[in-house]
Amino acid sequence: MKFSKKMLTCALAMVLGVGLLAGCGGQKEAPKDAGTAQAELSGTVTASGSTALLPFLKPAQEEFQKKNAKVTVNIAGGGSFTGQNQVGAGSVNIGNSDVPLQDSLKDKGLVETKLVGIPFVFITNSDVAVDNLTQQQYADILTGKVTNWKEVGGKDQKITLIHRAKSSGSRGAIAEIVLKGAAFTDDAVIQDSNGAVKAAIASTPGAIGYVDAAYADQSVKALAYNGVKYSINDVISGKYPVFTYGRMFTKGEPTGAVKAFIDYATSKEFQEAYAEKNGFVPITKMK
Repeated sequence: MKFSKKMLTCALAMVLGVGLLAGCGGQKEAPKDAGTAQAELSGTVTASGSTALLPFLKPAQEEFQKKNAKVTVNIAGGGSFTGQNQVGAGSVNIGNSDVPLQDSLKDKGLVETKLVGIPFVFITNSDVAVDNLTQQQYADILTGKVTNWKEVGGKDQKITLIHRAKSSGSRGAIAEIVLKGAAFTDDAVIQDSNGAVKAAIASTPGAIGYVDAAYADQSVKALAYNGVKYSINDVISGKYPVFTYGRMFTKGEPTGAVKAFIDYATSKEFQEAYAEKNGFVPITKMK
């Protein structure tokens, strides 16, 4: 009987215990897919910081937990600087912020991920007879130089400034964009969140303040800035300059469930579904 070279090779392979070769009629073992080997995500993700970002991060929390039943995401406010300080101290996994990292934390190994564009809107009580102010007029009110609406084209009425504490990223952003280094007046009513600022302005005649655009509603009047009324398109085009970036800080590169949550919140899928309808600008559209 005549043996072919191929038959002799296969017989030798079996004798030596090498296993069946593909050419001998057997099948190669399928390579393992790294994705299928990954363990199901589990654990708890903790975050604190910017209250301006809560309307965006709450749906991210809910949708992410639906997709990952063994992960719990806890998100608290407290202000941007609080979030930065807490993640720097290791008491939370993520510090949410709408201001850049403080100089005092730059040696703590924190890593920044840009999350979304955050526009701010100046709002007044509905009885205020002014619809637009210039950047200089806003600065004069915020520094206490102007204290009556008649000085900026309104009626004879005292101006009550209602805004955020020094720990607020919103306050930090307005200081940089509008005040350009000048100091806020101390003659102001301080609230601890965007929602509290809006509620106080809605119930205080002659009041003015600023909130994340997601919080502005029919209970207050939104003013134009240098003649431009807020819109997402005008933020994207650069016509409306009162905005900053929402950021997520982690201590070192994020891993596990923390990384998965950040990846989901910054994904095209989530950004396009939730950013604009909640008053934010998708990070993919920011220049």
